[in-house]
Amino acid sequence: MANGEKKQQAKSIFQKHGGMLRTRDAIRLGIHPRTLYAMRDAGELQQVRRGYFRLADLPELGNPDLVAAALAVPKGVICLISALSYHGIGTQIPRVVDVAVHKDTKRPRVDYPPIRIFWFTGKALTAGVQTHALDGVPVRIYSPAKTVADCFKFRNRIGLDVALEALREVRRSRLATVDELFQMAKVCRVANIMRPYLEAMS
Repeated sequence: MANGEKKQQAKSIFQKHGGMLRTRDAIRLGIHPRTLYAMRDAGELQQVRRGYFRLADLPELGNPDLVAAALAVPKGVICLISALSYHGIGTQIPRVVDVAVHKDTKRPRVDYPPIRIFWFTGKALTAGVQTHALDGVPVRIYSPAKTVADCFKFRNRIGLDVALEALREVRRSRLATVDELFQMAKVCRVANIMRPYLEAMS
């Protein structure tokens, strides 16, 4: 089979699988590694991160850092400043991607994007997880209410001013009810800390 035919066949395989594949899956589906790298070098494929390729003629990734982080840490959950930014809460601009993982998880080795790890356990890890399809990739992100509670939990690392801004924005925008905020505050064991601020805003 000529190189052009191999590339066309490979492109068809990518298209049937949403335009993005892991290297090992592409090989399993019959695409030779040489074809993958030839298509990358010719600009027909983009390497999203190590081990992942997508068709270059797809629309630009809208959330490249979140997508890359989700691919790099598939059991992680986007949290804190990154979750605030995704939900359009507050004025913080993420310089890294904040990811929550179970405390027993080995620290991920990620070259891109820069990731800041937060260690969670039990319901603090599993509560409030939402899955959003970003650029065709399922990305796990905490809900607005859970994100606010996390901000209070980690206020010493990210700043109490960030947590208060997030709380005000969520209440003003009605992204979460008072009950939802209290529920997540209990999960994160910050109910006593959040209560006076919530009552003052009610």
